[in-house]
Amino acid sequence: MSNVAKRQTSGLDKVLRVALYVCLLGMATVYLAPFIVMLLTSLKDVEEIRSGTLLSLPSSLDFSAWSKAWNGACTGSQCEGMAPYFFNSFKIVIPAVAISTLLGALNGYVISHWKFKGSDLFFAALLVGCFIPFQVILLPMARTLGWLGIANTTTGLVMVHVVYGVAFTTLFFRNFYQSIPVELVKAARLDGAGFFTIFYRIILPVSTPIIVVTVIWQFTQIWNDFLFGVAFSGFDTQPVTVALNNLVNTSFGGKEYNVDMAAAIIAALPTLLVYVLAGKYFVRGLTAGAVKG
Repeated sequence: MSNVAKRQTSGLDKVLRVALYVCLLGMATVYLAPFIVMLLTSLKDVEEIRSGTLLSLPSSLDFSAWSKAWNGACTGSQCEGMAPYFFNSFKIVIPAVAISTLLGALNGYVISHWKFKGSDLFFAALLVGCFIPFQVILLPMARTLGWLGIANTTTGLVMVHVVYGVAFTTLFFRNFYQSIPVELVKAARLDGAGFFTIFYRIILPVSTPIIVVTVIWQFTQIWNDFLFGVAFSGFDTQPVTVALNNLVNTSFGGKEYNVDMAAAIIAALPTLLVYVLAGKYFVRGLTAGAVKG
């Protein structure tokens, strides 16, 4: 190829690269526009919101709406802000994520390397569980929680999320463990290693990518859940999503949009931080088992 042709090709590549970056920047701006509006609105006072436009910058930074959203906004008859419900969500998310991840790892390990009669049917049944709509299980789950005596409790909500999430976590781990050579497990069994020894010494050390994927997935699904929270929680055990809905629909006097926006950002902040800090590990984990061996 001549030097002229090379220069033309190089110039075309630069133009295409710039066009790609401009397109991506435009799409990112559109995608982030609601968050930008929420953030700008939360930093304005009520009068400035009413007299300005959505994208206008605040005349001065006012964090009073954030303070009120955290510990003073009314969510129904109580005016304690989002703080207690924020911590309620953590009380639900942490054990539910830990238990469903552990159960998914064990299930995936059994289905992929300790096959038993009917294991494929068991896995198919779990796959069906991934596609059952939330609304279908509301009444049976409510009856079960009442029978167990844990209705309207944090423990009940943890159980609901574990039961519904274990199908997804099993699917993730099973697909990942399929890429681990069967000969490795067979060799360990010949050396006398048992079920849990192989799991602890061989399987878990290589499971970091899929554990990260599962934790991020489960954390996001459970934290953002509203239906289970509103259906199975009591007044003192409501997660932050239910409290946010109550706050937005409760008003005394004028509507305080700045408080509503600040509360919405507070409710979304943990999942935003998870994806910002661990997003690259999520992508790596999803592709870690893509190539067998």
